[in-house]
Amino acid sequence: MVKNINIGVVAVQGAISEHLSAVKKAIANLGLNGQAVSVKNQKELNGIDGLIIPGGESTTIFRILNQSELLSAISKLIKENDLPVMGTCAGCILLAKDIVGIDSIQIKTLQAMNMQVERNVFGRQRESFEKEIIVNGLSTPFNAVFIRAPVITKVWDNCTAISKLDNKKIIAARQNKCLALSFHPELVNDLRMHEYFLNMI
Repeated sequence: MVKNINIGVVAVQGAISEHLSAVKKAIANLGLNGQAVSVKNQKELNGIDGLIIPGGESTTIFRILNQSELLSAISKLIKENDLPVMGTCAGCILLAKDIVGIDSIQIKTLQAMNMQVERNVFGRQRESFEKEIIVNGLSTPFNAVFIRAPVITKVWDNCTAISKLDNKKIIAARQNKCLALSFHPELVNDLRMHEYFLNMI
């Protein structure tokens, strides 16, 4: 892992400030030098060592990223520079190769991870919930917040499930330097998922 680290947070929609705050604290916890920066355009991708794509309304995020050409720029950095990326909730969907019931013309993803996702599996906003989950690599359970959360319906090749809800539904997966989470780690005080991501860099 690099000693001086700059993490970008895609600042389009969702819990942007919460991710920025969590990253700053996680950097300090790990004894690193670095910063968390908002990314709204291609220029702001310069010099980052990792990128977080927050949750939000997935079709809106996809549309804005497409219009700003950030989607293609991020995709290029993943493919050519092996850019580490963590996607939470809608960000998880954006990393997938396939979305259940959605035509690729409607939503273009980063095609970064060998996984299929299904959106809004747990219902609407009012069906949001918290649940302690087991994550491979964490010594104790993590309290995960699910808000209109997707589920990873399958993984293949070098994409690996690292957490399942009730030992059934895949809610976290990793492939190389990409990390996909169905839940919102930025909404709890536990920084371990952000530290997990930083340790991948």
